[in-house]
Amino acid sequence: MEPVPATAPAATAPGKSPGVAGPRLDPQACYAALLARDARFDGQFFVAVRSTGIYCRPVCRVRTPRADNCRYYPHAAAAEAAGFRPCLRCRPELAPGLAALDMPSQLAWAAARRIEAGELDDDGGLPQLAARLGITDRHLRRVFQATWGVSPIDYAQTQRLLHAKRLLADTDLPIGEVALAAGFGSLRRFNDLFQRRYRLAPQALRKSRTDRPRGDVGAWRFELAWRPPCDWSGWLDDQALRAVPGVEVLDGAGEARVYARTLRLASRGREHLGWVSLSRAAPDREAVRLTLAPSLAGALPQALAAARRLADLGCDPRAVAATLGPLADAAPGLRLPGAADPFEMAVRAVLGQQVSVAAARTVAARLARVFGDAIETPWPGLDRVFPSAERLAACTVDDIAGQGIVAQRARAVIALAQAVAEGRISLAPSADIAATLAALQALPGIGAWTAQTIALQALGWPDAWPSGDRVLLEAMSPAGATGPGRLDARAADALAEAWRPWRGYAVLHLWRQALAARSRLPRAEPGSTRTDWNPDEHA
Repeated sequence: MEPVPATAPAATAPGKSPGVAGPRLDPQACYAALLARDARFDGQFFVAVRSTGIYCRPVCRVRTPRADNCRYYPHAAAAEAAGFRPCLRCRPELAPGLAALDMPSQLAWAAARRIEAGELDDDGGLPQLAARLGITDRHLRRVFQATWGVSPIDYAQTQRLLHAKRLLADTDLPIGEVALAAGFGSLRRFNDLFQRRYRLAPQALRKSRTDRPRGDVGAWRFELAWRPPCDWSGWLDDQALRAVPGVEVLDGAGEARVYARTLRLASRGREHLGWVSLSRAAPDREAVRLTLAPSLAGALPQALAAARRLADLGCDPRAVAATLGPLADAAPGLRLPGAADPFEMAVRAVLGQQVSVAAARTVAARLARVFGDAIETPWPGLDRVFPSAERLAACTVDDIAGQGIVAQRARAVIALAQAVAEGRISLAPSADIAATLAALQALPGIGAWTAQTIALQALGWPDAWPSGDRVLLEAMSPAGATGPGRLDARAADALAEAWRPWRGYAVLHLWRQALAARSRLPRAEPGSTRTDWNPDEHA
């Protein structure tokens, strides 16, 4: 199946206003993907059927409609703006998130990601969201409408309704609390809008369920889809290698392992502490099962967004493989080990300078134990939430250094925490990359390599490239090459240009290759070598 080409204008239902003015979809290619029930296109477009007034994911298992009855939209909000309602069987809210890196407007893409994470529901509304993006709200409305075909408010409204639909289907939360958790300030407003959009009362949707919500006692369980292929075992291996004791834990064996971690989320001026876990939904399902603590109910959009970032569920493996070529063959579907808490991951990148991965985990665990918040979870040993930027910003160098961290790293951690706490640096996944990299490198103790590592691991930037990384140079050099035969940073950077805009995925493939090669070498004497992947940092 070829990628869905963006060549033809999206169509709309008769008598309706255009559903989208932005990303264009080829109806023939979309219909072919629908006929094949091709999960690789799940979430990249939605199929609306004129005869039923319903829109579905391309993987929906209902009887295939006639081609002339189908209309195609790049996102759920566009389909709903054209008058269609979501399918109750395939549930559009379960589809993978946005994947288009090369959209006509990266600004509109960043705004959409922030809206999906619930930022438009926070105090300040659209003006505050626009300010975080460095533009005026008027410009944001104009760019968003041109790209998505709907206003930011309409896009956010669709997200709230889909979140509410998910809660009605997957939990026993009272309907009033569903409305609040989904971002509605009024139960009456929620009931009215749900009825008008979906032609179904919230109570009727809940009564139509044939089974009770599945999940652990005192926890909620949701499903989040990915686009195949997905190297789920590889993702679990990456998490096991770097898991911070007290903050993260892996339970079980093989692909059946469960990854769990604590989490700090902010929503509407309030802080929510809790835990989440990720596991494979089922061997035959292209999805993750997310279980989260009810204490995160007030930050549901943020929790869902954090889980998607953490497992890189928005990845489009087709596009990555097409660019990386043979480099991706050994591990198709490799995912970026993302960050549920970008600030935490940024601090860990600083702590990882010039030390092994094991040592970095140890000192990060000490920071969490001393400065983090205690929490109860179902997993023994999972009992600390990593400290906030505000908490570390108030520390002294001696406070941080007392945890076994050299003074230079302690100063860098404090400077980073202060910059984030004061709003001088944004670590939001959709932050302006160029501005963020520049601001990071202006801090003491953070050079280009660390900034790029933060971009890769904390921001999930798929084109991050930590130039000069020793292990990258080792993996890219001819086998057995030493001295003059080994690539230097400039030569490696030139070769990596062919992997844009997915150099971050190339980094992971190369790191994995190097780790596998090292594991085949004779074991060195204890203490004679280091196991870290970090180059020397002299910032």
